[in-house]
Amino acid sequence: MILYEYPFNERLRTYLRLEHLFRRLGELMGRTHPMDHHFALVTIFEIMDVAARADLKSDVLKDLEKHKHQLEGFRGNPSISEAALDGVIAQLEASFARLGGQQGKAGQQLAESEWLMSIRSRVGIPGGTCGFDLPAYYAWQHLPAERRQDDLQGWAASLAPLAEAVHLLLRLLRDTGMPQKVAAEHGQFQQNLPPGRTFQLLRLAIDPGLQLIPEISGNRLIVSVRLMRQEAGGRLVASHEDASFELTLCA
Repeated sequence: MILYEYPFNERLRTYLRLEHLFRRLGELMGRTHPMDHHFALVTIFEIMDVAARADLKSDVLKDLEKHKHQLEGFRGNPSISEAALDGVIAQLEASFARLGGQQGKAGQQLAESEWLMSIRSRVGIPGGTCGFDLPAYYAWQHLPAERRQDDLQGWAASLAPLAEAVHLLLRLLRDTGMPQKVAAEHGQFQQNLPPGRTFQLLRLAIDPGLQLIPEISGNRLIVSVRLMRQEAGGRLVASHEDASFELTLCA
């Protein structure tokens, strides 16, 4: 199954973008080729760009605190394991403490490195990190892989509290949804959302064998999915076939 996710608000869009970047960073750091480590460093710069939003850290801290208060309300519920509840609350408290105790924005320490910022200023220029432009960076790429990995892990450490918090928040949000099998007639599906609930995330899982691509749109009242098929050359055209997929709404 291919899983697509559609966020209903801008804050969640930012969280999903960060999660995507942190996953990419983890994958690239585990490799050994200098080109992989170049793009790992580029990914670190992208994370810094996303994290530069002034209210991001406060939004994440507020969401951690909100989830903690919501879970505290389940205490005494006979259908809830107290041990499991304590474990999740402890994770939220630890994540809040780590992120809240970090000075400034995520990656601020990296922004104080003149060498790293010289690379960052060149990565947006086509071919801007050639050896004749940045000889010190070129020399770094020729260091042993273990040394480059150690450097990358050290640089990524300043981003770790944000990564942990975003991962935890998205996991808790995804756990609120219940998958349901739905059918799109003639390639179209619409569903009215129940009043009184504010959904933040839509998850759609579809069989790759169908070779269909969902175009998702939605707001607090309704969600709509249009199934598309990709023709030769990459052009998308609307599918008029009946098809089914799995839909999950997360609040």
